[in-house]
Amino acid sequence: MQINVSQESMQARAQLRKKLRVARRELSSEQHEDAAKRIVLQLNALPFLNEGTTIAGYLVNDGEVNLKYYINSVWQASSKKRFTLPVLHPVCKGHLLFLSYKPNTQLIWNKYNIEEPVLACKNVVPVTQCDVILMPLVGFDNKGNRLGMGGGYYDRTLSFTQRQIGSHSPPKKRRPKLVGIAHDIQEVDALPIAPWDVPLDAIVTPTRTLHFTNS
Repeated sequence: MQINVSQESMQARAQLRKKLRVARRELSSEQHEDAAKRIVLQLNALPFLNEGTTIAGYLVNDGEVNLKYYINSVWQASSKKRFTLPVLHPVCKGHLLFLSYKPNTQLIWNKYNIEEPVLACKNVVPVTQCDVILMPLVGFDNKGNRLGMGGGYYDRTLSFTQRQIGSHSPPKKRRPKLVGIAHDIQEVDALPIAPWDVPLDAIVTPTRTLHFTNS
């Protein structure tokens, strides 16, 4: 089925994305460092995150909130928890794989100049095995909508988490909790959404957490 989105809506998304990326990058190094530390407190207060054993995250790029302190705290706190990172899928164009991430994991730069683990089949973690996925975003609103970088990688990879149109049945595959990570300045009153956008269960900023009921 072909999904049509108006050119006006796509232009509005592109303009908003550009504006918010500039604002994010203009934060000072002190503000970025403070956000990285504060986000740990917010994430540690989430029961479902503390209970999860497999957590997917990301490595910072383009002014996103840095998860370095949170990732280190996970490694130090429990040997039972497993952390994963997204990798550009080598076969399914526009999709992501998730690979195990440890302190000694070898990283390379992908085509977007983002670090990711070296691809090895033995380290692949199926997305349905992730209990929580911490996702970067460019913009968000108070309804749980997320505006990404525009590549659609997360939306395609996580499309299985959405109910089919006209269906009241939950997704057939195991659904991870989807958590957007953002600076407070990335919030807007309302996002111009598209049918393929995957809504979030929570959005966490350095100062607060918003919860939604999308599952």
